[in-house]
Amino acid sequence: MSMRIRAGASTALVITALTAGTALTVPAQAAPKGVAPAFLSAGDLPPHPSSAWTAGKVTDGFPERLAYCLGEGLPAYDYRHREFRTDLDTGAVQVTVVTGSTAKAGALAARLNHEIRTCAARLEASDPDVEATGKDYGTLPVEEGARVHGLHTASSWGATDIHLLSVGRDGKTVTVVEWGQMGDFGDAPVKAFKKTTTTAVNKLH
Repeated sequence: MSMRIRAGASTALVITALTAGTALTVPAQAAPKGVAPAFLSAGDLPPHPSSAWTAGKVTDGFPERLAYCLGEGLPAYDYRHREFRTDLDTGAVQVTVVTGSTAKAGALAARLNHEIRTCAARLEASDPDVEATGKDYGTLPVEEGARVHGLHTASSWGATDIHLLSVGRDGKTVTVVEWGQMGDFGDAPVKAFKKTTTTAVNKLH
């Protein structure tokens, strides 16, 4: 299912608009005691045709990279994230959070999926110069489930970007994975990204 609308701004401008006055390091609730969930490694990302992935350190807080769709008004939890990059224009990030119960995790996953589904409409509200298309690539049968989304933005001055995003859950733990580069839906490695998402959720044990 796809949704085509005229969106609000280029990704860079949207990040500026959505983060103005908003701290993306969401106030932390104490995470339940136990072993922290594992993150993706560089080799788990969709292969890039001409550049290897490099994984950053696992860092506390919510990443600014997701500000164009997420980060404002999310429930206060102890989020952690890891960013990934290539030598070219492709990047990615994974966020994980351990909530206090399976019910809270389910509610958070539902909220995150809603925010991603409505992302293009919020981009539209920021600036009329970009057209955005959102796609729902469906669910994955892993643990308590995962859903994969796509988002393409194209500006009136020629910039075009494609993003794949997913939300997955295992018990009390929720993860978000995002991949992005210049291009359109034809450049999106959907099959490989679904495999990455499945791996991410399986690592939450």
